[in-house]
Amino acid sequence: MIKPSDPRLKENVEKAAKKAEKEKQLEEKKRIPQVSAAMFLAHNKDLGPPFRVLVDTNFINFSIQNKIELVQGMMDCLMAKCIPVITDCVLAELEKLGPKYRLALRIAKDPRFERLHCDHSGTYADDCLVQRVSLHRCYVVATCDRDLRRRIRKVPGIPLMYVVKHRYQIERLPDAGSSFH
Repeated sequence: MIKPSDPRLKENVEKAAKKAEKEKQLEEKKRIPQVSAAMFLAHNKDLGPPFRVLVDTNFINFSIQNKIELVQGMMDCLMAKCIPVITDCVLAELEKLGPKYRLALRIAKDPRFERLHCDHSGTYADDCLVQRVSLHRCYVVATCDRDLRRRIRKVPGIPLMYVVKHRYQIERLPDAGSSFH
């Protein structure tokens, strides 16, 4: 007589395989991605005075609402030359928003803005920005989206810029004195 819990039974083999699969998935979730060797105490050495600011859709809209000139506001906040950078996904998102946001689209197509080509599938701008700053840590990210800021804070060494009290605020930018020692 074979017991119902015998490991040789077909259904028990399937259960054991499913249990092993679940344990493997849990193990993968626990893994923490390896941090770049360029990061030391979360100070990014790749950031330097012509700052490249990666701009999000809602940052442009908030700048218009608060009557802040984008490039000048960035220079006032960082006290250095700034190059606003816009990806194809952000531009596509602005185009999808329609005629209400045509002023934001006109600002985004300004020749002072640097365009970055996206070669991934889909046009979800938040994923595009997180992926780009994870690969290349030479950007300051300008966004007013709380969820996106929360996601970017998990990437070490990426400063965030957002609108507070009708001006730009920078977060997590190492001060110049300590980062060059």
